[in-house]
Amino acid sequence: MITSGLQDYIELIYNSITENKELKAIDIANKFNISRSSVSEALIRLSDLDLILYEGRKGIKITEKGIVEAKRIIKKHEVLCDFFHKILNADFEIASKNACKIEHVIDEELIEKISNFTEFCITNNINNNKKG
Repeated sequence: MITSGLQDYIELIYNSITENKELKAIDIANKFNISRSSVSEALIRLSDLDLILYEGRKGIKITEKGIVEAKRIIKKHEVLCDFFHKILNADFEIASKNACKIEHVIDEELIEKISNFTEFCITNNINNNKKG
């Protein structure tokens, strides 16, 4: 398992690539408000884990292994955000912000149970949006 910080990087890289946006280390540094050298170190770690291809100024490419990891992280975020927003009726921004924090530590089995519960509630029109 990779650290939560590296998970944020791989998620950002994946999203940029799927949006056909070229991403450079300086873009990541600006996005996360950290130094360029910290970004370079993280990108080297991701490269060592075979999640990305990083050759300095040539840019960043994601590997198949990186795509799988990014999709796993994004799925966790979406499941948690849906649960908080659609079932618990939390404001979307709050739901998303908290999902981002929890996605890094929650177990796959628990995510699956939350996903199933959320789907059950949506399918059966059971949620916290009803005023009583």
